[in-house]
Amino acid sequence: MDGRKFRFAMGNFSTGVTVITTELDGEVSGMTANAFMSLSMDPELVVISIDEKAQMLEKIKRSGKYAVNILSAEQQDLSMNFAGQSKLDKDIPFQKLSGVPVIEGSLAQVSCEVTGSHVEGDHTLFIGRVNDIHLEDNEPLVFFKGKYRSLSPIEEMASG
Repeated sequence: MDGRKFRFAMGNFSTGVTVITTELDGEVSGMTANAFMSLSMDPELVVISIDEKAQMLEKIKRSGKYAVNILSAEQQDLSMNFAGQSKLDKDIPFQKLSGVPVIEGSLAQVSCEVTGSHVEGDHTLFIGRVNDIHLEDNEPLVFFKGKYRSLSPIEEMASG
């Protein structure tokens, strides 16, 4: 299969944008990711997918915890910073949620403890038991066909 065709096909699936954060030896680390999903409602479990080449892989393995920060439409600069596409001139506003660093102002902050991992292809899937959640009311940052986007409501069709 043509790898570019596969990549373009996967780009047709619009996603939210997250920054995965963790802390190891007092150092906070983060990376932009859109490979995130809920796994179970009872118990509350989520999954993140980390590339084998990512520096974050070993940090999550060693720390045993991570947070998923679902970014708002106003946080594109943070996404680009943690994706290595730009560098912010300001400090990142980290807070703690159940002992895990989270990004202030995110739509949702989901603090997790790693309960399992699974290597598949060139990624590791980390299953996280959700310890705590903090929510904000705002619009999401969206990624589609390689570009950041925002949502707008679909107008309801007039009934005839």
